[in-house]
Amino acid sequence: MVDLNMEGMSLPAIFDKARRIHISASDASVDQDAVKKACGLLRKCEEMIGKLGLFSRNETNDEISTSSLKYILVPYYLGEFIEKTTAEDRIEILKASQAKLKEFVSFCGTMELVPDDELESSVQSTNGSTFADIRAKKIARFKRQKAAESKLLEIKEQKERRGRSTRASALSTPVEAGEDNLEDDDGEEEREAWLTTISLAICKALDLLEMLKKEEVMLSAIRDKQ
Repeated sequence: MVDLNMEGMSLPAIFDKARRIHISASDASVDQDAVKKACGLLRKCEEMIGKLGLFSRNETNDEISTSSLKYILVPYYLGEFIEKTTAEDRIEILKASQAKLKEFVSFCGTMELVPDDELESSVQSTNGSTFADIRAKKIARFKRQKAAESKLLEIKEQKERRGRSTRASALSTPVEAGEDNLEDDDGEEEREAWLTTISLAICKALDLLEMLKKEEVMLSAIRDKQ
């Protein structure tokens, strides 16, 4: 039984619950109750984001507050969870998932977070692209994905080192020189981490879009022959 009691919960709390499910979800097999719960949480996030008016397509990513950046990921997470939903009509699931992933990529494009060539290919057919073009694009995307993963690991390690250093300093002095800047450093680091997470999600969303489109074409061809 899926418990979706979100009464009185804040947007950050709802998003955090959905993100924890996303992090813990296995690529191979995901419990359907968890999938449905995550979808419900993320749809509630969408509703609240709309009511709060957090984003505008007239903005750039520089104008979005650090605390709001993470909510850009909502349609990406939702697209992934929709794809994992078990349903009789797989084609409709594929279409719904692709719609959310395209929404995510499109918005990120508006925020100038997507390379121009990737943005074009995400909304256009690749029929006119040569094999060399497609291969070059995949290689470039793979490199961006690896760079984002490395950056996130670096940020995590820096945060852990700073945490250990701060705890050690607290044992010897009540106020360490430069401590006034810690909050600013954390804010900059948090922003960089979310922007890097979004960059990584864009790479994964584009890969998933290509995979889902191929599956949709295959299943549609099978259905048409029946």
